[in-house]
Amino acid sequence: MNILMNTPRRQMAGLDDVPLPSTDDATVAALISRCPHAGTTPLASLDQLAADLGVDALWIKDERARMGLGSFKALGAAYVIAHDAANGSVADRTYVTASAGNHGMSVAAGAAAFGAKSVVYIAETVPESFAERLRGIGADVRREGDIYEESMAAAAKAASDNGWDLLSDSSWPGYFDRPHRLMEGYLMLMREAIEQVPATPTHIILQAGVGGLAGACAALARKAWGDVPKIIVVEPEFAPAIIDSINAGKAVVSAGPVSDMGRLDCKEPSLIALKGLAQDADAFVTISEAEGAAGVQAVADHGMASSSSGAAGIAALLAAQVGDLGLNATSTVLCILSEEPA
Repeated sequence: MNILMNTPRRQMAGLDDVPLPSTDDATVAALISRCPHAGTTPLASLDQLAADLGVDALWIKDERARMGLGSFKALGAAYVIAHDAANGSVADRTYVTASAGNHGMSVAAGAAAFGAKSVVYIAETVPESFAERLRGIGADVRREGDIYEESMAAAAKAASDNGWDLLSDSSWPGYFDRPHRLMEGYLMLMREAIEQVPATPTHIILQAGVGGLAGACAALARKAWGDVPKIIVVEPEFAPAIIDSINAGKAVVSAGPVSDMGRLDCKEPSLIALKGLAQDADAFVTISEAEGAAGVQAVADHGMASSSSGAAGIAALLAAQVGDLGLNATSTVLCILSEEPA
């Protein structure tokens, strides 16, 4: 595990025109409550694992059954499309995106729910099982490139060529409105967690790909609990987009081989998420492929099967030496189990 502390907060260049993540969880709750598949996901307390790790409590926000789509991403793109539909019919629109699986599921489900079409570009490395699930809910699935960023370039070109609506879960110069609203949808899971935990956590560990989940959750946690929790962001060491950017003081593109933590295997950060995390996170860590696999085994041993992406927060907790991140016998830790097994 590699650890980069963010205390005092590091200054970031080139982000002055980038919006900070939303904290308007009330608006999100009002719109999502109208969805026929809406429902609160559970918070589990893994007491034995907490004892094994030498902390007082370990709370797991379990997103594996969110809206029947298998991951927290159900709250993102579908929320954007629902917002569009609330302002008029979307039946004549086509939403196009790139995805490592779960974001595409949300785009496809949202489009199907409101009568729109969806096109999802995936990399050659994305499992065919995800492609089949996407097709099963109506998406036109197209493979392009070896990595997520190449798939996204293809999706952006298709949007421009065909007049489609590009709906990415990342953000870059000139593309902020839709990803900002999409990240807003993720506030719902942290809103629920804030209501569910029995006490303010001392530590919150958030996994990151482009950073949308981590950025949204960190922003709302700060709104609710101020400076009390230590917020830790975890990435694969093969895809250190955010930690490299924080270390450089500006957004950078990282490099590395393909990670088994596929939904976190993103080499370029969302600028909205990066700006938010630079002010909200206390530490950034990367974990190895073996450490990611250990996280999967740990939650499976406690009856909560997930993937190495979904269990990355728990993996980081397992890998951390007690004391490195201020963890001790009085610590109470909140993690997100972000998806079901692939």
